[in-house]
Amino acid sequence: MTVARWNKINALVRSVALACLLSVVSGGGASAQTTIEQLVVTGNQRIEPETIASYMTLRVGDPFDVHEVDNSLKSLFATGLFADVAIRREGAALVVEVVENPIVNRIAFEGNRSIDTEQLEAEVQLRPRIVYTRTKVQGDVARILELYRRSGRFNATVEPKAILKEQNRIDLVFEIDEGEATVVREINFIGNDEFSDGTLRETIVSKETAWYRFLSSNDTYDPDRLAFDQELLRQFYLSEGFANFRILSVVADLTPDRREFFITFTIEEGPRYEVGEVGVTSDLRGVSPEDVADMVTIETGEWYDAGEVEEVAESIALELGDRGEAFVSVRPRTDQDRDNRRIDLTYHIARADPLYVERIEIFGNLRTADEVIRREFRLSEGDAFNPSALRRFERRVRALDFFGSVAISRSPGSQPDTTVIAVEVEEKSTGELSIGAGFSTFDNLLFNISVTERNLLGKGQRLSLDLALSSKRQTINLSFTEPYFLDRELSAGFDLFRRRLDLQDESSYEREDTGGSLRMAYPLTEHLRHTMRYTLQAVSIEDIGPRASVFVRQQEGTSVTSAIGTQLDYDRRDDVIRPSSGYLLQQATDIAGFGGTERYIRNKVGASYFYPFDIDWTGNIRAEAGIIQGFLGEDVGISDRFFIGGTSLRGFEPAGIGPRDLITGDALGGNVFWTGTAELLLPLGLPRELGVSGRVFTDWGSLFELDSSGAAIADEATPRGSVGVGLSYSSPIGPLRMDFAQDVVREDFDRTELFRFSFGTAF
Repeated sequence: MTVARWNKINALVRSVALACLLSVVSGGGASAQTTIEQLVVTGNQRIEPETIASYMTLRVGDPFDVHEVDNSLKSLFATGLFADVAIRREGAALVVEVVENPIVNRIAFEGNRSIDTEQLEAEVQLRPRIVYTRTKVQGDVARILELYRRSGRFNATVEPKAILKEQNRIDLVFEIDEGEATVVREINFIGNDEFSDGTLRETIVSKETAWYRFLSSNDTYDPDRLAFDQELLRQFYLSEGFANFRILSVVADLTPDRREFFITFTIEEGPRYEVGEVGVTSDLRGVSPEDVADMVTIETGEWYDAGEVEEVAESIALELGDRGEAFVSVRPRTDQDRDNRRIDLTYHIARADPLYVERIEIFGNLRTADEVIRREFRLSEGDAFNPSALRRFERRVRALDFFGSVAISRSPGSQPDTTVIAVEVEEKSTGELSIGAGFSTFDNLLFNISVTERNLLGKGQRLSLDLALSSKRQTINLSFTEPYFLDRELSAGFDLFRRRLDLQDESSYEREDTGGSLRMAYPLTEHLRHTMRYTLQAVSIEDIGPRASVFVRQQEGTSVTSAIGTQLDYDRRDDVIRPSSGYLLQQATDIAGFGGTERYIRNKVGASYFYPFDIDWTGNIRAEAGIIQGFLGEDVGISDRFFIGGTSLRGFEPAGIGPRDLITGDALGGNVFWTGTAELLLPLGLPRELGVSGRVFTDWGSLFELDSSGAAIADEATPRGSVGVGLSYSSPIGPLRMDFAQDVVREDFDRTELFRFSFGTAF
């Protein structure tokens, strides 16, 4: 029996006893004293007698009443201020004897390691200077235990201890035994015919416990994570054509020792649907189906993808919004043909009810300025509301990577045709200090230190300092970027650098670059971005080896390059870091000759296309080509020429192909190059969270054309090629990459390599 329940029973017994006593007294001839002439309060320390009397239903001048005495007892206990209350009659006086509950002086937590004290303090309701009651303590114990259960610790125990202080105060200490994290032993699926258990386990976030997950908490049981897993499963099946997919139940069974969970998903896949007829209808004046037909990328015969259907509808709404159509509704209508397992799809364009943005409210940004968030909006107060623009804004704010969470909600405005947009963010740390070490076949040992602040002074500015040191290169680079220069969607910044590169093995010289650049970039469309830059640098060719080529010796000394560059990037990849679909097109031009000693025009183009064959099976075809030409009678210097090999053409050493001095073997670089790669990224049967993947590839390319010529120079434009396999591992201390490549087409003077390896920091 709990203490609180015992107190209630004790109070009830006192009440009954007092009632009996009053009944006997009143029945024994004391009827002459029928009213209360005095109210006496005893035992109180902090609470005034008048305050105690105000809680009672009996007052001075009232007749003695057994039922009112009982009601007064209940009323006093209900205040939560008293541990015990007794009421008795002494002549014409009613005596109220109380024992006050203590006041909390201090709250402390002991034994909490996995959950911060601040988080526990926010969870409990008791606070210093609050009245202590056992009921409140028991409620706080339950809240703390629930917090530990949500973090996957079902063995946690909490023991509250009250330490009595003077003046009826207590120190409350919650002694916590966190126990071991309750892990997920098995995850099973029932009802999955099209996809294996392994495939579905890779789709969700929760994982089965294993030795290699010591750096992850995804193998601990978390009810919130399990709810997210259900949404991930639903999205996965809807993207694969299972339009009627359902999750029938999710059961998490806890073992008797409370150490492990067995999770079972029971699902109903339903039939798999293909896309049938695809069309567009429009009730919007001035907009015909033909105007947006090209934006419908879904084709008949492919598997129905609910996510892609919504993306197309969003794209159409955004495009029409850009054309000035403020109130547009684009709704995809589906018609399921269960017999043929086809879904006919029609996008219906109609006029939406007018709705305007009355106010935009931002919460939670303690450090980040409001304007940093507001400028990501394409809506302002008073503008026509556009749901697609709001979703686009959310993506842009998340892409800032300043916030741990971003939540957007809408509420009705002061008028029927207005709405209020509320944006609530939770800031996260944006400062980064990384210290890395690694090894590669080019740099040997490499040490790297990087300090970056991505949200400088809460203004969204980026400042970084990078230092790298290896036996082949030493680099220091300071970079600053203002993403909204002059309050426009114009990114501007500068770079200052000093680099020293040892090229003795490749070309018998060392190179040192010192300089800086100014850059500016802005979007032309949602996916097309234009960058302009000005670079001023001094390049020194020095420490030329005693057996160096005469064509290298001619380059000795310092040259100054003053160049203006421009670049266009058209990016339709689904992910910038790990793309699995889409494409990227790039074009860059640099013109040197605005001062300095170098005069040239350099052009480069590149393209990369990604195609998802299956989950974790991604094909990639990429190509790049470039040409550099001197003008005003100037030849292109060795520091500005192209060099191909190593990572750009696997199977060949760095600078392994292209014009070469046949006497010394020094690579001289070339003015024209092209490369092409076909690569297939594939899983190796290991869990996805290990970050291990394989690839098979073939690389092809050529480098040729040199301003100098002669019998000692080999300069062939013939293609070179290689085939190979590779392995990538995203380790906790940095990426590991291994490639084995065998040349299949080469020239006699080319330099080849079978194995290329890098580990640690990025190279």
